[in-house]
Amino acid sequence: MPNQINDQTQPRSWPQGQPRRLAVLISGRGSNLQALYQSAQAYGLALDWLVVANQKESQGLRWAKDQGLETALLLHTDFASREGFDRQLAGLLQQFEPHLVVLAGFMRILTDVFFDNFQGPIINIHPSLLPAYPGLKTHARALQDGVAVHGATVHSVTPQIDHGPILAQSVVGVSHQDDDERLGARVLEMEHKLLPMVTWALLRDDLQLKDGRWSLRRPQSDLPQGLQFSPCLFHPQLVASPRSIR
Repeated sequence: MPNQINDQTQPRSWPQGQPRRLAVLISGRGSNLQALYQSAQAYGLALDWLVVANQKESQGLRWAKDQGLETALLLHTDFASREGFDRQLAGLLQQFEPHLVVLAGFMRILTDVFFDNFQGPIINIHPSLLPAYPGLKTHARALQDGVAVHGATVHSVTPQIDHGPILAQSVVGVSHQDDDERLGARVLEMEHKLLPMVTWALLRDDLQLKDGRWSLRRPQSDLPQGLQFSPCLFHPQLVASPRSIR
């Protein structure tokens, strides 16, 4: 994520010259949402935002309102079933018609009802090097297993939790001095760099999915430094080092 934001940067045009609509789903503090927003501001990317939270006390939702972004609160506790919540969420997204939906710390498992009612592209940021450690408590499980590397993954969302095609990964080394908090903080720092890169690439139509694998569609020479990608970053069998994400 860029360190400074240039308020004078002119909005960059997307393919076909139209602003992109981005829906971000959160549950808690929304640090990845903030990373997305600050990156978009830094690079002058024209976006229409919708931020949806499923928890009333979400810090991220309050932050989004303070930025003047369109927001919606959809409490899962107001619904008798997961399916009822998912049907309402799908309807809300259909009305907004996003070019992309990003799950950024959205702590809900989406059911088949959601996918039956919303077919738009959806990605998720997960704090592990999938397929290792799907689900929760990823840092503690990695430390317990004594792994040498850990990291973050951006993947397409499918009905099978944390099993969609991988778009990109970033790796961090694991130290014997690490605990959950220290390791999690380093992984989160990588998430804040990785998620914006992949999001902008998708919104620019720079990636293609073929035979279950994501790859770059075209050269990135027209993008400013920080929005350029290494081809291996999007190969499911390889990971990118932090040095590859500038």
